[in-house]
Amino acid sequence: MSDNEDSACLPSKKPKLTENGLPNDLSGDENDVEEARSTASTSTLDDTNSRSDTPTTIGRKNARGKWKSKKCKLQYKCVNYVKEDHGQPLFGVQFNHNCQEGDPQIFATVGSNRVTIYEIQEKGIKLLQSYCDPDADENFYTCAWTIDDSTGAPLLAVAGSRGIIRLVSPISLQCVKHYVGHGNAVNELKFHPHDQNLLLSVSKDHALRLWNIKTDTCVLVLGGIDGHRDEVLSADFDLDGAKIMSCGMDHSLKMWNLETEKVNDAIKRSYEYSHAKTDRPFVSYHVHYPDFSTRDIHRNYVDCVRWFGQFVLSKSCENCIMCWKPGSISDTLDSIKPSETNVTVLHKFDYTQCDIWYMRFTMDYWQRILALGNQVGKVYVWDLDIEDPSKARCTTLSHPKCLAAIRQTSMTRDGNMLICVCDDATVWRWDRIR
Repeated sequence: MSDNEDSACLPSKKPKLTENGLPNDLSGDENDVEEARSTASTSTLDDTNSRSDTPTTIGRKNARGKWKSKKCKLQYKCVNYVKEDHGQPLFGVQFNHNCQEGDPQIFATVGSNRVTIYEIQEKGIKLLQSYCDPDADENFYTCAWTIDDSTGAPLLAVAGSRGIIRLVSPISLQCVKHYVGHGNAVNELKFHPHDQNLLLSVSKDHALRLWNIKTDTCVLVLGGIDGHRDEVLSADFDLDGAKIMSCGMDHSLKMWNLETEKVNDAIKRSYEYSHAKTDRPFVSYHVHYPDFSTRDIHRNYVDCVRWFGQFVLSKSCENCIMCWKPGSISDTLDSIKPSETNVTVLHKFDYTQCDIWYMRFTMDYWQRILALGNQVGKVYVWDLDIEDPSKARCTTLSHPKCLAAIRQTSMTRDGNMLICVCDDATVWRWDRIR
């Protein structure tokens, strides 16, 4: 699926670095870093920044006072921040969790037509590589890491407003493949937790697609008759990779089952397919009916969803992350029928000043820490290492110079480091205090 167009996605020139390994126009002031703080309370302001037109504003503009929680054992300090020279909003950030123990921590950011890869150093962030899309009108929204299963080399998938998925190789310093199939922007990318060749993409065209990057095939198209009726904004695999939960602008959340005979057959056929052996295109399998669907959790755009064991975490523009599950509390996911309409809400993680859409939360690899940034530059961090979600404690991270909307956060596998990306093109590093 690659051609000469791929070679146009080449590394851009690195900005000049200072002695501490940071670009001159990217370095943060050490005095500013010292002013960062972790607190357990916050106040409210109003802001209207958005990726594009916002839905009806439902934020609590008149809320007063401060909400408080018991002290959280999670404490972080701001170590460093940098600003990318394009000055445009950064929409996505992801650590590479495929690194071996002892390897340096690597993460990527996306925004405008730029993809930037950084390395974590002892007291800073080092710029490694930067890629520019050949189309100046491209605006990348999302990225996801995987590995080449034949060489073990890292690969980075990126996509955005043009709907083209690009596969970038940091080793060969070029875009090695690209996939065209979606009819509009791609809002999120996710790799399968156990098969590094299977890539999930969700789109403004109302559909999800599952790709096999080893054989360059579109395996599944999830959507249609009972699919999403508007832009799909987020999706996630469960820990087993057997189910997908998706959400979007139609206010709905839908669960798709990958453990059916026809889906497994399509995945098997995708591995057996070879462009060199046939002139016929691969026939994708279309899944029109999800195993579960609900509009009872949120009343606005649902812009982020993650599995949390057998539970689901999802958020809208309502200043809370909902922890819930399909059916009753005693139902297993496999027993849920497509006709099921009940949902069980277990807990709400409340926060403030985050009533714009396309603001995405993250969890560490072991699902013990939850983090979300708001539209005025604050980060909420919850301790999930508990049996009862309602007992989760929250810490608020703030810095006097971090005032822009934080679009996404990402953590190292152990949760000891947190990276935030903002609308003002800044990248913030927070280290956990032990």
